[in-house]
Amino acid sequence: MSAGVTIEILDLRHFAAPVLRPVLDAEGDLWNKRLHWDYRASARLLMQYLDNHLLPGYAALEAGQVTGYAFCVYEESKAVIGDVFALPGLNPESAGSIDGAREPARGIEETLLRHLFETLLNSPNVDRVESQLLLHPSGTHAAIFRKSGFEIYRRHFMVQQLAGHWSRPRVDLPAELELRPWRDEDLNAAARLIATAYSGHPDSLINDQYRSVHGSLRFLHNIVRYSGCGVFSAQVSHVVVERGSHELVALVLGSRVSPQSGHITQLCVHPSYRRHGLARMLLSVAAAHFVRQGVSEISLTVTEVNANAIELYKSEGYDCTHVFDAAVWERDNAR
Repeated sequence: MSAGVTIEILDLRHFAAPVLRPVLDAEGDLWNKRLHWDYRASARLLMQYLDNHLLPGYAALEAGQVTGYAFCVYEESKAVIGDVFALPGLNPESAGSIDGAREPARGIEETLLRHLFETLLNSPNVDRVESQLLLHPSGTHAAIFRKSGFEIYRRHFMVQQLAGHWSRPRVDLPAELELRPWRDEDLNAAARLIATAYSGHPDSLINDQYRSVHGSLRFLHNIVRYSGCGVFSAQVSHVVVERGSHELVALVLGSRVSPQSGHITQLCVHPSYRRHGLARMLLSVAAAHFVRQGVSEISLTVTEVNANAIELYKSEGYDCTHVFDAAVWERDNAR
């Protein structure tokens, strides 16, 4: 921050959406340039919460203008830090540029995060805090998270360019298994599969929803029904079903995050059916349906320690284009 500039940090619920419009527009530009992600749907949802004064968090004011914000959402005894973003500094020499976009003001973002940490970590009703700041490169705010007692997990944002990499899927399943498109009635069976597939998995350390059927169902509702990660595509999404039990043994879920970009929001296989090529097949099936929708690239995220998954994605033509941090704080570990 420039010398002589005074920054005020105020409760985000004091502000209506129009005041934050310049900040959200600038953030949307960075989402588009860095990740090819259309941020407008997320911004509209945020503005609805802002207009209803329901979004917990903080806003940064410089000379009476909102220049940054951070917010969280509460899920029972857990809080999820949804975002932090501040407009680039006014001094062009103080702000770097990546992909043609001015970098956010890190000092203001860290001030906002400190206020959020102070609120959350001192709240007796909050036992766990999670954060995945997808937009920010790994290490951007790692120091302040670690200083506050968070564990950091590096995650890869990987992209497959469909031109030149994609090939028509081959579906060769045993007689007891059936591949079919996603149906609305698959939600409960999918929640059971996710909870089983992520037992002991590193991602269950990052997102505790994966640890139970109830939590997995909540995750699925956010993805499928509330567009928590782009616009869900039932045409892209597929499941593998065991004919005898009618239980799901594998699934892939996909969403559109921009006109040219699709995103794999979930890919998992039951432990009993791993190493049979189901994950590779589902990736190719999803890619085929994304191609039919006019998508030119597909992205997904994966935790860095999940070496087997990264190897699979690379063999399917995915390249890591961005690395970001997930962070987790738990009250028991902080004592």
